[in-house]
Amino acid sequence: MSTPRSLSFGAQAAAYERGRPSYPPEAIDWLLPRGATKVLDLGAGTGKLTTRLVERGLDVVAVDPIAEMLEVLSASLPDTPALLGTAEEIPLPNESVDAVLVAQAWHWVDPERAVPEVARVLRPGGRLGLLWNTPDQRLGWVRELGEIVGFAHDPLDAHSGLPAPFTDVERHRVEWTNYLTPQALIDLVASRSYCITSPADVQTRALERVRELLATHPALANSPGVALPYITTCVRTDLG
Repeated sequence: MSTPRSLSFGAQAAAYERGRPSYPPEAIDWLLPRGATKVLDLGAGTGKLTTRLVERGLDVVAVDPIAEMLEVLSASLPDTPALLGTAEEIPLPNESVDAVLVAQAWHWVDPERAVPEVARVLRPGGRLGLLWNTPDQRLGWVRELGEIVGFAHDPLDAHSGLPAPFTDVERHRVEWTNYLTPQALIDLVASRSYCITSPADVQTRALERVRELLATHPALANSPGVALPYITTCVRTDLG
């Protein structure tokens, strides 16, 4: 969770917060183990998932390797502990949480190092839950947007398994729609690692193409809002 590309988001923390979606309640319901009270949001970013967990009355700790992201999180969740750390080095005691949830970040980690760390901080029978929001490119304009910014089609294509002791893995998908302003859609693109780490001229051209899509596509032109369909892919596994 600490590769140069994964650490690049700090430069666009504000855009990340404005443009990135939250997570549907159905996905969170499916991921959380029954009776969980203490939850680690690992790779918490600006707190998109953290907020949803705090709203449920859970005792939440947020961990992320990027200080700028945690500053945004703490501004809206001042009572939630926000700690610098990675999946490979979690700053929590042994057997201290009921669940570890990782939203939009597991593809950045080294599983061989992260899995033992997650197992260390989980209480016996605790759960590791992973989730990703991916725009649903079955809709024409979303497919065109994906051609500009390179949306993944299935985040699990390269992450189909987990090392022991997490061997019994279940999967679930939730289809839903996020409603945002045209400017928030531009922020969504600006906050993606592809855009952040590209040369300035490539960034500028990508954002110009998004503005052009917003202005010319029949489903988007002259609309005050954008309905962006998502598929949230969830993975859960319990510590034996």
